Amino acid sequence: MPETTSSGGGLREAVEHERPVQVLGAVNACAAIMAERLGARALYLSGAGVANASFGLPDLGFTTLENVCEDARRISAVTRVPLLVDADTGWDDPGESVAALAAAGAAGCHLEDQVSAKRCGHRPGKALVPTAEMVARLETAGKGRPGPAFVLMARTDAAASEGLGAAIDRANAYVAAGADMIFAEALTDLDSFRRFADEVPVPVLANMTEFGTTPMHTAGDFGAAGIALVLYPLSAFRSMNKAAENTYRTILATGSQQDVLDGMQTREELYEYLDYHDAEAEQDRRRI
Repeated sequence: MPETTSSGGGLREAVEHERPVQVLGAVNACAAIMAERLGARALYLSGAGVANASFGLPDLGFTTLENVCEDARRISAVTRVPLLVDADTGWDDPGESVAALAAAGAAGCHLEDQVSAKRCGHRPGKALVPTAEMVARLETAGKGRPGPAFVLMARTDAAASEGLGAAIDRANAYVAAGADMIFAEALTDLDSFRRFADEVPVPVLANMTEFGTTPMHTAGDFGAAGIALVLYPLSAFRSMNKAAENTYRTILATGSQQDVLDGMQTREELYEYLDYHDAEAEQDRRRI
């Protein structure tokens, strides 16, 4: 297995190469391999994904920096496309958190302006820290960057509670504090994204999560609005869960998995993604 190595400037390069770059969420290393092989130029590790998939917990601030780093290390060990990591509010020391995530192989991370007892960005009841506190959070985070290639992204949840103009003002304050890119959370229409992209002088990310407050739009729609990155944080995870639920129901109801075989990845398809036969041949050579 390859060693964990940071993707370095890969996230910036991806944004320059493709507008908007589609950032695919991966909850584990196997999913990351599939996304990369299918052509993803950037990957994402969601805090909710770590909480939900790795620990069976809701995304309410229960997971730790080390929990996230462990999943980041696993993904970075088997992929070479840049990995953006959800750093929530930065935990106890945003600078140490950024350094740890970079060491785990992340090409960048984002911090948000919610209070530490955070909630999903598309849920009601979010509470934000004052702009000055988020600015200090970002300035501290910047001290942990291993170099300028590491992307420090700032997420603002302010549009839902303070209005679009206030959210843009916050975003520009975060850019002045060192944010390389902005994550505009829970906007409700393309015109709002267009205004964000027009008034913020760095690349802006749109979160195209399902079942939230942002309507479904295509990457082309976002690109026409000036958005640089479109994030699909848990799309594959939700599909995996629904497929697993259906498989379990079918087995328990019929006593067989026969009726769901057509929807399964075959053994050989999995082996292809994992380079199984090459690894097996290498093991055989070592035995000689």
